[in-house]
Amino acid sequence: MDSAGVVLGQESAFPRDEYEKRQARAQAGLARAGLDALVITGPENIFYLTGQQTPGYYTFQALVLPAEGDPVFVIRQLEYFNFIANTFISDAEVYQDSEDPIGFLMKVITRKGLSGKRVAIDKRGWFLPIAVYETLQSALGTVHDGAGIVEALRAVKSPLEVEKLETAASYVDAGMRAGLAAVRAGASDNDLVAAMMEAAIRAGSEYMGMEPLVSTGRRTGVPHGTWRRTALSANDPAFLEMAAVHDRYHAALMRSAWVGPVPQEAEDMMKVCQDALAAALDEIRPGVACEVPHIACQKVIDAAGYTDNFRKRLGYSVGISFAPDWGEGAILSLNAGVKIALQPGMTFHLPPALRIYGRFTVGVSETIVVTETGWRQLGTVPRALTRIDA
Repeated sequence: MDSAGVVLGQESAFPRDEYEKRQARAQAGLARAGLDALVITGPENIFYLTGQQTPGYYTFQALVLPAEGDPVFVIRQLEYFNFIANTFISDAEVYQDSEDPIGFLMKVITRKGLSGKRVAIDKRGWFLPIAVYETLQSALGTVHDGAGIVEALRAVKSPLEVEKLETAASYVDAGMRAGLAAVRAGASDNDLVAAMMEAAIRAGSEYMGMEPLVSTGRRTGVPHGTWRRTALSANDPAFLEMAAVHDRYHAALMRSAWVGPVPQEAEDMMKVCQDALAAALDEIRPGVACEVPHIACQKVIDAAGYTDNFRKRLGYSVGISFAPDWGEGAILSLNAGVKIALQPGMTFHLPPALRIYGRFTVGVSETIVVTETGWRQLGTVPRALTRIDA
């Protein structure tokens, strides 16, 4: 198909050799697992291995990665030039809207000589329609599970990836500073989000994997509340959490604010959040199990008597994301029972928050990268609760 002036890889997030190294590591993982090929449908894994990114992943796309040889990409015709611009993959199999993409995929698998071979798919993937699995199973007999092969590679970021996260964090800083500056009596949660989104996007952010989690007044006491035209009064909390994006790499940040006098209960809970975050960060260094910083955080919260107000993991990996999430929690979490050791290059968002349901929430967070000796935070916004005179 004529590329019509679109140059291969002209908008790629990374150089060609970065993807070649990633594909080679994934292929080595397939070989170790005794698999002949992996059919990849998740947009994050596809982006990691090829650079392909589009908001049109709601239509079928699949990367067929053999254990040996070059990958082939199955893609809708409308996305073809997007694919050319973002990747260095030369082998694309393009289907039309009038064709059945799953049947088309099966023809590709047959043409590549993979019929009767050990073909795997990520059985835990969010973007694996049942029809795809059933069709593969019908044609191949046994469909093997390739879950975790690519994700294991994504857990530790390369220096080039950390640079993307650092840039994304600068966009978050711009958005959060603007949001906090917009907090005042009479301002609505819509006003706060408008300020945050405008500043982050003007700073350079692309579209986020998940919307900002911003609420005001009593609505802050509901987890994952989003803006809904609720104005701040002269004695109200504001809860602000957002992510921003550079080349699909997400950094996130959570901050709290209050208009008017801060109730002592909220002051106490905010201090516990600060102390819990500090205690968790004190434990982060290579070789430490992922559960250790979570346990340190939980101990601070438990000692203060707020166990019932904090029943969640401390944090989660961040990096490549498409909607509906800005995190990589499916890859790695800082949580009880997670024994995986921290390594340099792992990146996390740590958002300890305490809430009295239906009344208010306070919280604070950082996005950090694990270093050779400890950790480094990527954001620069002060952690203190922002106080606004009524």
